[in-house]
Amino acid sequence: MRRYDMDWLRVLVFGLLIFYHVGMYFVPWGWHIKNNTIYEWLVYPMLFVNQWRLPILFVISGMGTYYAMNKRSGRQFIYERITRLLLPLAVGILLIVPPQVYIERLANNQFNGHYLEYWPQYAFMGVYPEGNFSWHHLWFLPYLLLFSLVLCPVFLYLRSNPDFRLIGWVQKQVQKPLGLYWAILPLYLTESFLEPFFPVTHALVGDWFTLVNFLILFFYGFLLIAAKKEFWETVTRRRRLYLYLGIVGFSVWLGLVFSFRDSTLLHFTEAAVKVFNLWTWILVLFGYASRYLNRPGRVLAYANEAVYPFYILHQTITVIIGYYLLDSGLDFLPAFTILVLGTFGFSWLIYELAIRPWPWIRPLFGLKNKKVPVAEIRPSKVQSAGGIP
Repeated sequence: MRRYDMDWLRVLVFGLLIFYHVGMYFVPWGWHIKNNTIYEWLVYPMLFVNQWRLPILFVISGMGTYYAMNKRSGRQFIYERITRLLLPLAVGILLIVPPQVYIERLANNQFNGHYLEYWPQYAFMGVYPEGNFSWHHLWFLPYLLLFSLVLCPVFLYLRSNPDFRLIGWVQKQVQKPLGLYWAILPLYLTESFLEPFFPVTHALVGDWFTLVNFLILFFYGFLLIAAKKEFWETVTRRRRLYLYLGIVGFSVWLGLVFSFRDSTLLHFTEAAVKVFNLWTWILVLFGYASRYLNRPGRVLAYANEAVYPFYILHQTITVIIGYYLLDSGLDFLPAFTILVLGTFGFSWLIYELAIRPWPWIRPLFGLKNKKVPVAEIRPSKVQSAGGIP
């Protein structure tokens, strides 16, 4: 069954990623380049989004994997994952990420000179942050590729055994009033016992908390789709309950973070509230998307293809524009607006003029060569993308 709401969520969450990375330019948290004026109040909406923005992407990607494997053999699935994830990653590392590091070095007075001097001599010397070689915001791609390869045998088994007890158990659980909350226990264990010892690095090697946490969420996406209509009926019917629980959960979590000193007891308590909160907001988004967004459209068809190149391009554009705004003296609202519009605008121009029309460039940004005009797309013929790619 086609799920347009999954495609809408994918597009909207990656669109939100642009706003989030623009916000990182203004908040006190560490980022590649920072505005001269920092706005403490912006931390609160950023914290809210930060709870669920990455988890829901891995859940959606797991859901998309279910659809992808329904029409491919294991070998075909692995080949597609490699070509649509590894090739854009290589292009990003060689062409898209180096300008970000270059701008960061300029802003921090760590390099003097133009980009043509920097790229051949310094761009790939040493590993970031000490060196310059990095995949920066494209870390999502190698993690997703690794998860796909590791779980491929498990997914193939579940596909061949739809009556497997685990799937039947999930179908029964999701029909209970709070049955979907079984999912927070593994997340709680990783948050409690891995997060304190393995800080998030996005370096893949040694990043154990991130690896285990997002691997679980990726697997959840596959399981929830395997549960079929029971999952969608539950989140649609109980979306308001999840919304109320999410508001309470986020409020309690903020109170814990800002009102108490760090301690072992606080860590275990905060971990429980954190995973409850992030999972609840994922259910909220799925519930409201299922109710209001499960419909096709030309905008969706266009955005669903454009979102992958936008993801690859956007942060470099944000960093470059941010560098030229450093000494502009602009207040928050005009600076934020320029960054958002500039990032969307230049991403669209590059996509529309330099990527979308050219068959030999499209695969470099994760797009299929066969381009179907939007007007010719029939809703029943479009495959569900469900994540990157």
